[in-house]
Formats: sequence, structure tokens, C-alpha cells
Amino acid sequence: MTDVLVAGAGPTGLTLAIELARRGVAVRVIDRDTTPFTGSRGDGIQPRTLEVFEDLGILPKVLREGMLPATIRAHFDGAFVSEQRLADVEEATPDVPYPNAWVLAQYRTEELLAERLAELGVEVARGAELTGFTQDADGVTATVNGEQVRVRYLVGADGGASVVRRTLGIPFPGVTHEEIRMLLGDVECAELDHDYGYWFARADNPMDGVVLTPLPGGRKFQFGCPLPAGTDASIEHLQARVDERGGTVALHDLSWSTVWRPNIRLADAFRDGRVFLAGDAAHVHPPTGGQGLNTGVQDGYNLGWKLAAVLAGSPEALLGTYETERRAIAEEVLALSTKLMDKHRDGDADAHRRGSETRQLGISYRGGPLAVDRRANPAGLQAGDRAPDAPVLGPGGTPARLFELFAGPVWTVLGDATVAGAKTLRPGESFVDHEGHVRAAYGAGVALIRPDGYVAVLADDAAGLPTTVDDLFQSSVV
Repeated sequence: MTDVLVAGAGPTGLTLAIELARRGVAVRVIDRDTTPFTGSRGDGIQPRTLEVFEDLGILPKVLREGMLPATIRAHFDGAFVSEQRLADVEEATPDVPYPNAWVLAQYRTEELLAERLAELGVEVARGAELTGFTQDADGVTATVNGEQVRVRYLVGADGGASVVRRTLGIPFPGVTHEEIRMLLGDVECAELDHDYGYWFARADNPMDGVVLTPLPGGRKFQFGCPLPAGTDASIEHLQARVDERGGTVALHDLSWSTVWRPNIRLADAFRDGRVFLAGDAAHVHPPTGGQGLNTGVQDGYNLGWKLAAVLAGSPEALLGTYETERRAIAEEVLALSTKLMDKHRDGDADAHRRGSETRQLGISYRGGPLAVDRRANPAGLQAGDRAPDAPVLGPGGTPARLFELFAGPVWTVLGDATVAGAKTLRPGESFVDHEGHVRAAYGAGVALIRPDGYVAVLADDAAGLPTTVDDLFQSSVV
């Protein structure tokens, strides 16, 4: 029997499948589309997602093929007026190795994830459509292309129109702003310097513009512009919008486009029995702030290790923490992206600026069922927070980083303690606390780090840690 069936081969489903496959879980990934997606769509990868991609093994290619968000050159009535970045470029620090957002077309991100999954022995089954399912105490019976498939768990990563969510009957409340329509897509323009992005607008209405931002790996720009009702989604429409705003450039080779409306929704539940929702099937976001793809990837990263643990014998209650943790985060991220969209709609001067809140490094599960602080005087880093990186000297004095030593589908104890089911990194034995960065980030005592890179337990000494990883689930999960 297949352990997990994943419906949907976007970034969410592929991340989840990699997490399962590298833990030896029998996973099947299906997608109703016969060919992979080919557009740029979610092209902004946030720093926390870069850290996830490092653990999954695709980061070198992502960094090599992608680029920093480009400086935008604003033109009003055809005249150049200024340049600005959406966000300041930050320098890497010992605890944050990838502090800046990264640009890579979504289709290429999906290709890299699919290649990694194939290395683990799992190929995406394309043209395979899930049309229904039933579940019982022991598993799920799914109908795929008319055939019955028996699995232990089903995950719907099948987008905003999710068949899985609709079959479960889970409400998807929210709003769709029909009065706002945007044409998004990928286009070429030989007259523009591909090292920059561009904003074309009228001087008397500077916020009503057309944006073109460069995509790495060629000459394409991703564009965005208003699309009035009754107007077709075509290269002619885009060209007319640029012309109206004083642009004197010719656009050509429209390779992908979509009509976008602000659709802001959050599912009432992320789980029903043996069936889960992840990514856009559970929450849909405005594109402002570049949060949607990243939140979905982290859904898959969170759910993957938990499903694998339960399939390996951990308490079933662990699966309840997926919705507890990720629905709260989705709600926070939706509020952020909606706030940014409203600023743009209201014409705020700083509507395009992006700060640290969009980078997702501050996402935390503090106060959750898998966050336990047993220190007498808690300060600084808290249980539930992202585990910081730090430079160290590994075995044999080889330069390394904590993220490298944490890597893989394992729990890690940092300090002089042992927890069954976790590997231990002891300063002076497994690694040397290089220049004090580890102690500065984590403080004294010991820490238990989850497989997805969050701090589960902080304690003053070994007595504050559980004896086994499963003991943590049994004592803290509600």
C-alpha cells in the first residue's frame, strides 16, 4: 500500500513528497495537468524558504540560477525619474546566512524540486486526476483516473480550487475583489536593460502603473498591469497600457499570462481524519509581499516529517500539531499580504517597500504544543523559534555551519545531553563553538532542534530534555 498520496505537483506538493521520500515513506504524487507549469507566477523566494531548500538539497542550483530582486527604474510620462529597491540588500550574518529574497521563475523552482524528488526515486504522475475519495479508520480510498487507489493518508496540495477540500466540505471563507483585475505574465522587451526592473506611469497618477521585472535565465520580464473589465488578456493590451503611460518600448513574445483578482481565503480546517490540506488548497494570498509560494513550501516541510514520524510509530496525536501550527501562521501571513495590498490600493508612497516582516525568518511556533522552555530564566531565543545558524569547526577541525550539521531528516540535540531518536552535537566533541557564535545565539544549556529547523525544547541542562523524541509528543501534544 502507498503510504501517502499527494494531489498536486506544485512547490507545496513537491516539498512534502521530498520530505517523505527521503525518510523512506512510500509516496505517490499526482497532478491532473499533463505537462508542467511554464510561467513565472510566484517568482519571489524568501530567506526562510532558501534555508528549507538548503536542507532539501536544491539551494546551490537555486542560487546559481536566480538573482536578487532588481532595482526598479521609475518612468513618469516617458521620462526617467528615480531608482529604488523594494528592499534593502542585507549582508549575511552568522545566524542568518541568506538574508535577502531571491528571484527565480516558479516553473524553474518546480523543476528543481521535481528533479530532487526523482533522485529519491519518485516521479510525478502527470495526467492523473483525483476525482473523489472516501476514508475510514485505516486509510483512504481515492479515485484516480477512474481507478481505486488505497493509501494511508491523502494530502490535497491541489490549489485554490482544491478537489480535496471541496470533497471534504471544508468551508473556505474570505473575499474575492472582482473590482480589481490585473494581467500578469511573461514577456520580452529588447529595448530594456535586463539588469533592471521598470515602472511606467503617468506623472499625475504615479501609483497606477505597469511594472516589468527581470526574470533570470534569459530575456524575459514578468509584467503586471491593470486589466479593465471587458478587456482581453493579450500582448496588445499590455502594449497599449505601456503606451498610455508614456512608455516608448515594444513588447513581444508573450509566453504566459493570467488574469488575477485578489482572492483572500483561509480554510476553516487543515485536516479531516486521514486527509490534509496544504498550500493554496488551505490558504490563498494576494501576491503582495511574495508570501504564497513560500507559505505553501513550509506547509509541506512541516507536515512531511510529522507524517513520516507517525508512519514510523510515533503517537498519532503528533499530526494534530500540523493544523495548530500552520493555520495560525497562514492567518498571520494573510493579514500581512492583505495589509500590503491595501497600501498599494490606497496609493501609499511606501506601498512597494518590503521589510523584514516579509522574509519569514520571524515565523515562530512559540506557545505551541511542540515548544517547551524549561529554563529558570528564559531570555533571547525562545522554544518554537527558528533555530539560528552559526559557523563552527566540525569533526577534525573542518569549517562547517550548524545548518550543515543539522541537515537531514533528523532531530538534533545541541549541548551535553542525549535524547533517543536524535543525534547529539557536543561542543568540543562533535564541533567547536567557533568564535562563540553558537553560545551567542542559543545561550547556555541545551536545545532540542526539530527536523524542520525549529527549537522544540530549551533547558538549563540535560535533566530538562525528554528521554526520547516521542516522550516530547506524549507530554506536550494536546
